Amino acid sequence: MSELIAKSPCAGLLPAEAGGLRLSEAELGALTTLAPFRGAEKAATRALKAAHGLAWPEPGQATGEANKRAIWFGRAHVLLAGPAPDASLARHAALTDQSDGWAAVRLEGAGLEHALARLVPIDTRPAALSPGRTARTQLGHMTVSLTRLEEHAVLILAFRSMAATLVHELKTAMEAVAARG
Repeated sequence: MSELIAKSPCAGLLPAEAGGLRLSEAELGALTTLAPFRGAEKAATRALKAAHGLAWPEPGQATGEANKRAIWFGRAHVLLAGPAPDASLARHAALTDQSDGWAAVRLEGAGLEHALARLVPIDTRPAALSPGRTARTQLGHMTVSLTRLEEHAVLILAFRSMAATLVHELKTAMEAVAARG
């Protein structure tokens, strides 16, 4: 019988560097979507704060810190990244484990916006996508979640099945920016 070996979505693909930019795989811990039941939005907000100390993010926002984040993930959906969800959340929201479904990468370095400008249709400059802001958008032909972590760092989440394409697209853009000098 064959033994299966667990691999991260970007195993063997990262890290990569070009032109002062660095692309690395991000380890986020558990990933769980929270979708409040109808009429339970306020209760879900209170439960998330009580259980994990996180504010429910407004549309286009992310709350928390490196090992524990709540990321707006679309209409009435939040992605809890880091801790396993407290059981109390299940009384107010549908919880779906997404841990194996997403590839997470961190792009960092001054000028990362120039690489992203080749791939995404939104303004990713810090004035438009400041730390704590997030967007669901396209990167090439892939749907992604893009969250500004720091002035010179973004978190990008794409479907796990698209991990190799995500890395390829980002590396190509990084190399193109580096070639401009």
